[in-house]
Amino acid sequence: MSAPLPSDETKMQVSESAVQSVKSTGDPNHANSLDSSDFPEGGVTAWGTVLGAFLIQFCGAGYTTSYGVFQDFYAQTYLTNSTPSAIAWIGSVNALLLTSVGLVSGRLLDRGTFYHVMKIGCLLQCLFLFMLSLAKPNGYYQIFLSQGLGSGVAIGLTHVPSIAVVSHHFQRRRALAMGFVVAGASMGSILQPIMLNNLINGKLGFANGVRTSAAMISCLLLIAYLLMRTRLPPKPQAISCARVLRNSLRDRAYVCACVWATTFEVGFLFVSFYLQLDSRIHGLSKGFSFYSLTMFNSGSLIGRLTVGAVSSYMGVPNAIVGCSFISSALIFSMIGLRSAASVALIGISYGYFAGGCIALASPLISYLTPEMSDIGARTGILFAISGIGSLLGAPICGAVLTSDYIWWKPAVFAGSVATAGSVLFASMQFISKMCPKTASVCSKETTV
Repeated sequence: MSAPLPSDETKMQVSESAVQSVKSTGDPNHANSLDSSDFPEGGVTAWGTVLGAFLIQFCGAGYTTSYGVFQDFYAQTYLTNSTPSAIAWIGSVNALLLTSVGLVSGRLLDRGTFYHVMKIGCLLQCLFLFMLSLAKPNGYYQIFLSQGLGSGVAIGLTHVPSIAVVSHHFQRRRALAMGFVVAGASMGSILQPIMLNNLINGKLGFANGVRTSAAMISCLLLIAYLLMRTRLPPKPQAISCARVLRNSLRDRAYVCACVWATTFEVGFLFVSFYLQLDSRIHGLSKGFSFYSLTMFNSGSLIGRLTVGAVSSYMGVPNAIVGCSFISSALIFSMIGLRSAASVALIGISYGYFAGGCIALASPLISYLTPEMSDIGARTGILFAISGIGSLLGAPICGAVLTSDYIWWKPAVFAGSVATAGSVLFASMQFISKMCPKTASVCSKETTV
């Protein structure tokens, strides 16, 4: 990835943001902390924070994205009395809470309580993973409460702050740093499906397999907590969350981004939850099906790591529009999934372009945020709104799928919703040109 220097236009935007911060806080030192020249752009503390955030994403979002393993295991073995739609509610509630709890944890980051939030979130995640191992066969509500609700809240507490805190250390190289952080989720969703499939379907069984994975995650979360550090001081005056939300909803480009993120989640979770089950139902070998999610998430990892270089030439909005349209089209190709080659092609291709969208979402929010002190809240708002797609998408796809496994119906539904969101997001480019305040931000090419 290249790292071009920021343009004069960017420097002017940062300066204007600093002036606004002085007016709102009365503290010129706070404005100085937002000057782009004051960002470390590297160093032991900064890259240590990136590594810690990477591990948080590995253990949190990576585990949530690996739910396709549980969807298959529950439907075929452990929750045979439940429908695919009911089983999907477990993973979708977890995915909803992962993003929507960020509305609270993001604000707590802005208030200066980062370490307390991370400590509580990490401890709860360890607790509820061990509680999941105690669930009995066909104990739907035991699994729902521990894996759906409990783990969802715990992961949600750490998800947004771990991403947003990277912005404390990087300005010019923010897309590069955030791309590495969100790649942690992909790395987790590559390795954890392999581990979980072999643990819960192997000699250890469900209970001991889950305990083994919980022990590993506990160790990684401890390392992550010790590595991460904040840099910018909390805003001295209490900020009304309602004011931040009201100002955000007046930003039409930001609203388009929120709606797009919601529709994107519908398509993403359909592929993530049902790809392994789809390959099993179509008669592919168990050994190959176990690696379908690994192929999907490997493509996502490559996309997250390489899209930063593309966005430096195209700009963040343009890159997201391209990745979004292509990934939406690939969802329709799930209709033709029949062979091992089709599983590999669809999984890797969709994963690549979907991963590009995910990697660029956080830099886009940063560039759409006028004041750095509000970045945690704005990130949380977008993730909370996108959680609607996380909550409803997979269960609706499961209901459309039915117990007869009619695969073309959910593929058409998820693909249509994702395409509609892509069209709306593409209109953000035109909307941003009508808004002088955000036009320069949205048209600005990403500097990596």
